[in-house]
Amino acid sequence: MAWSSIRVANSPSLLCLPLAPLPSPSPTPSSISISVPLSHRSSSIRSINRLSKRGFSLVMGASSSSSLDGFNAEEITSLTVLRADSGESVQFKDLWDQNDGVAVVALLRHFGCVCCWELASVLRDVKPRFDSAGVKLIAVGVGTPDKAQILAEKLPFPLDCLYADPDRKVYNALGLYYGLSRTFFNPASAKVFTRFDSIQKALKNYTISATPDDRSSVLQQGGMFIFKGKQLMYARKDEGTGDHAPLEDILNLCCTTPAV
Repeated sequence: MAWSSIRVANSPSLLCLPLAPLPSPSPTPSSISISVPLSHRSSSIRSINRLSKRGFSLVMGASSSSSLDGFNAEEITSLTVLRADSGESVQFKDLWDQNDGVAVVALLRHFGCVCCWELASVLRDVKPRFDSAGVKLIAVGVGTPDKAQILAEKLPFPLDCLYADPDRKVYNALGLYYGLSRTFFNPASAKVFTRFDSIQKALKNYTISATPDDRSSVLQQGGMFIFKGKQLMYARKDEGTGDHAPLEDILNLCCTTPAV
């Protein structure tokens, strides 16, 4: 497989990506939606529906292989992550209002991932829309709080929205993908080539020093989740590097008021 390179500002390294053409990602399957408590298992991830004050639907992301089989709500909400600003340990369930609060939870690959800097910049730019809709933005990355602080300072990104999971406990509990083939050779990563300008812009102040000291952590993939209180409303596992949930889907789900 051929590879292409993007030079990264303030870094001696190159961002190497598989050179197109690659097989196109599978088209989105037909859609279904169901309402389900957070504690229930969910296997098929299919559709995008709007969330409204009248009720929410469980929406599972576009990839046919994405699933949350074995999903254990108690296990996940009792896990701890570290605040990026202080390093303080906090339980995952304490990050948003468990009664009726809505939270968009972005699981970044790791703090030194160039595609994750792009995703973080996109989320930062739409944060005012989340705020006006009463939606809390939570970004979690693999690495220690000091690595998270590098991303927050250089990108920049709001520290009070950023958390570190150095042991990948939340990632493992959610069953997010991990491995060499997922990181470098998955066809879903081809969509990165459609976002070169966005990536270059996000990497203006990039530094490779944000990469976790544990280099095996760079093989971790991320995902996107939306919670309403204790219910899981949307779940999408990234198939490969840069295979992020469509922003329009997230905004339509939690920031759009449906017509009456």
